Amino acid sequence: MRISAKGRYALAAAISMAENQRGNEYITVISLASRLGISKIYLEQVFSLLKRGGIVISAKGSQGGYHLARPATQITVFEILSATEGDLFESVEETVALKAPEIDRVMQQTVFAGLDQQIRLALEQCSLHDLVTAVTRQRNEQTMYYI
Repeated sequence: MRISAKGRYALAAAISMAENQRGNEYITVISLASRLGISKIYLEQVFSLLKRGGIVISAKGSQGGYHLARPATQITVFEILSATEGDLFESVEETVALKAPEIDRVMQQTVFAGLDQQIRLALEQCSLHDLVTAVTRQRNEQTMYYI
């Protein structure tokens, strides 16, 4: 499994949105790009994928932008990455399957199927809210002063 910059930026933007969203307020791509240090043009491409994946909804106009389609507790990391990455799990080259099908079958059954299942489970169990909570905790730990 490999997560591209697009997937990482999507996660970062979703966390930032969940942290800063107030009611039905829309957040602009420009403000997110500035806050996260990401190219506005690239982030627009990411949001197009997030919108298609049902993670965010958009509104046009002067008060427009994006906001989460559902509460952060109902959006999983798996959904965000699936929306931006397409297929999260790389398919195996057919060369091994053609020349040594029993080796390919054993690799698939013993290693890759279980690994893919565990990765998917971990990503499905982690919500956007969990990430926001972890970020908040991290910020609080950094601002503590000891005498």
